[in-house]
Amino acid sequence: MTDHPSLQPYADAWAHSIEAISELVSPLVEGEWNHATECPGWSVRDIVSHVIGSECEMLGDPRPIHTLPRDLFHVKDEVSRRVEVQVDVRRCHTAPEMTSELEYTIIRRSRQLRNEKRDPSTMVMTPLGREMTLEWALRLRAFDVWVHEQDLRRALGKPGNLDSPGAYVARDVLLHELPKVVAKDAGAPPNSAVVLDVSGPLEFMRTVRVDAEGRGTVDGSVSLGPAVTLALDWETYLRLACGRVRTAAVRENLKAEGDRALADAILAHFAVTP
Repeated sequence: MTDHPSLQPYADAWAHSIEAISELVSPLVEGEWNHATECPGWSVRDIVSHVIGSECEMLGDPRPIHTLPRDLFHVKDEVSRRVEVQVDVRRCHTAPEMTSELEYTIIRRSRQLRNEKRDPSTMVMTPLGREMTLEWALRLRAFDVWVHEQDLRRALGKPGNLDSPGAYVARDVLLHELPKVVAKDAGAPPNSAVVLDVSGPLEFMRTVRVDAEGRGTVDGSVSLGPAVTLALDWETYLRLACGRVRTAAVRENLKAEGDRALADAILAHFAVTP
């Protein structure tokens, strides 16, 4: 247990997901580590490398001194370049090296979280090179690890844990960004509402309301006469919001009612992760 109860749900969700990742990859043979995932340019090995590297940075380990190749098409900005260093430096690692480093990192990080005494409002540096509160940083680590667990499950054909503790953290993180998507990015008109109806292992309905000044908020109450209603399953929502697929690829899993132009604008801006 951490000293601060507000951190414990995120620590628990993180632990559940990262242990699941370890169980998924431990039995893999060498070739399976090269399976492509929905993360552009990343294999199974690359995702595990990213998870290891991110947790090492949260532990305060020094970043690797490493020069990236020039032909990585998916590296487009400073954030992706920073993230890619921890990935590329491990591309030559064997399966036993990967699993042993993952297991050791889980042990070290779990110990750190159990002994965490810092106040949740303490500012910390994250793997993306941004400062934020310890509580937000741990929330985003729980989110990131669960999302990458799902990336690995799809790549390896081993579905599961779509309603695990990490799924609820991911839902809340993604919903936090939804008002901006609807009100600012898609330009929903003032005094309008957009309903999101999500089915599947994690079911929920949320309404984004745009006030007279064009500001968006999200709540769980029902809206009468929304401008748009989007109905989709939880995994499709996750894949769209995390930029894993484009709308056209999952159109059969989507149902949009109301203002078609606004619905298309919302879906065009639906991806909210870097």
